[in-house]
This record gives sequence, structure tokens and C-alpha cells, in this order.
Amino acid sequence: MTATMMPETESVTSFKITKEQTINAPIEVVFQAMLEELGPESQMMDGKPMPLKLEAWPGGRWYRDLGNNAGHLWGHVQVIKPPTLLEIIGPMPMSYPAVNHIQYRLAAQGSGTVLKFTHQAMGLIDSQHRDGMPKGWAHKLNRIRTLAEGKAAKKR
Repeated sequence: MTATMMPETESVTSFKITKEQTINAPIEVVFQAMLEELGPESQMMDGKPMPLKLEAWPGGRWYRDLGNNAGHLWGHVQVIKPPTLLEIIGPMPMSYPAVNHIQYRLAAQGSGTVLKFTHQAMGLIDSQHRDGMPKGWAHKLNRIRTLAEGKAAKKR
């Protein structure tokens, strides 16, 4: 058996990202748009499709499906209470020792919805992941808003 000590440059770090946005769509429509953006409607920041799948039940997987039984497990559904709450825990896009927890909390406000998002992580987090996460989450939240407001406009 061999034991290797971690270099001092690699240390456990953590971060917390919180974002809130108001979406001009009913809560049920926003929740559905959120599930779509975390799954079949997911897009990368350059607009290319991101092949994600979300099994929307407790313990369900959230993963990047590359086909032919290849892919990346990003997390598991920890809590789902449609249409107000979704929590996922797992490695997210991090292929190293780290644990992440994301929470989408929705609340009806008039004819719209307030979406509160939190991402907390700890582990041997690569600085590129840590520094890029706020921009990436802003993109995904804007996609949810775009999808939900588009659906709501069609129903009017």
C-alpha cells in the first residue's frame, strides 16, 4: 500500500453562488421549463445542444448522455416537490474529489414566478470551474426564463 500526501497547492476549497430572477410566467410553466433546461432543451453557452438527461424523481440521475452507454454522472435528485423545489447533489461537471448541491426554489408572485438558485460546493475545486460557474449558471437561468416566457406567451 502506498500513501501520497497532497501537495500544499491542492487544498479543499468551497464556494456558494446565489442568484434570483423574476420570470414572467406561472410557476407550473417555470418548473416545467427548468426540467427541460436541465434535460432535453439544455444548451451550452455557444448555443450548441448539451445532451443532458434528468430523471425527475427522488434518487433520479442527472447526467450527460454521450450515447453508447458513455457519459458523465452530474448528480442525483435529492428533493423534488413540483412546482416549488428541486435539489440535486453530486459531482456536477467536476471529475475530481468534490461535492456539489444545487437548489432551485420557485415561488409564485402575482402572475409571475421568482426563481431563487443556490449552488454550494466543496472539494479540490479547479479554479477554472470555480471562476466559470457564475457565468454558466447565469446562462442556464436565462435559458429557463426564455423557455418559460415563450411557453407562457403561447398560452395567452
